[in-house]
Amino acid sequence: MRILCIGDVVGSIGCDFLRSKLPALKQIKGIDFVICNGENSSDGNGITPSSAKFLFDSGVDVITLGNHTYRRKEAYDFIDENPFVVRPSNFPENLAPGVGIRNIDTGRRIISVINVMGNMCMDNNLDSAFDSIDKMLSKAESKIIIVDFHAETTSEKRAMGYYLDGKISAMFGTHTHVQTSDAQVLPNGSGYITDVGMTGTIHSVLGVKTDIIINKFKTRLPARFDLASGDCKMECAVFDIDDKTGKCISAESLRIE
Repeated sequence: MRILCIGDVVGSIGCDFLRSKLPALKQIKGIDFVICNGENSSDGNGITPSSAKFLFDSGVDVITLGNHTYRRKEAYDFIDENPFVVRPSNFPENLAPGVGIRNIDTGRRIISVINVMGNMCMDNNLDSAFDSIDKMLSKAESKIIIVDFHAETTSEKRAMGYYLDGKISAMFGTHTHVQTSDAQVLPNGSGYITDVGMTGTIHSVLGVKTDIIINKFKTRLPARFDLASGDCKMECAVFDIDDKTGKCISAESLRIE
């Protein structure tokens, strides 16, 4: 089974670019299942029911989230009720809308998709990512398990990758919006990439106009994050998974422009 994992989609411009590229990529690469981080898919951060629907209609099977999960209140019920949306598992259980794992029946195989958020440099008081992932693994109904680890530091992501090696099929990192060059199969058979990257405007700072971010660093004053426009990219990774064992056969990072 070939699983495509797409990096953080930024705003409507990122959504539009994904729609323009995803159908052909699925055909060319023989993709069976698509997971996409959509926590920034709405203009102005967060996700809305309409931006999520746009991604689903574009060919995405499951949407994962992150630290902007609850930025838009109009999405709370949608996050809670939609069986194809996964939020970080270490938000307070039974208090935060949504769940941290979805077991998706594709008709061919069940795929368990887990979302968890890092603790380092994330300005949150969430449960330990490592404790939370253990709880989610106990709820997985398949040997094919894919994890979106939404975290800031490369060290925490690398540590999580080796912690999960042999327990899951693949882990892809999100949040930093900068693709790393380490797509690989770890020693015990789990696919891995520290950060899968971003879907949005190329000449930007994480999708935002460059002058806004530069000025914010120089002045240290609050600023409205207006999205940049121009040529776009879709960064992603393809994991080839053995259906019977759940082990990863190959891992490949891609950048589509």
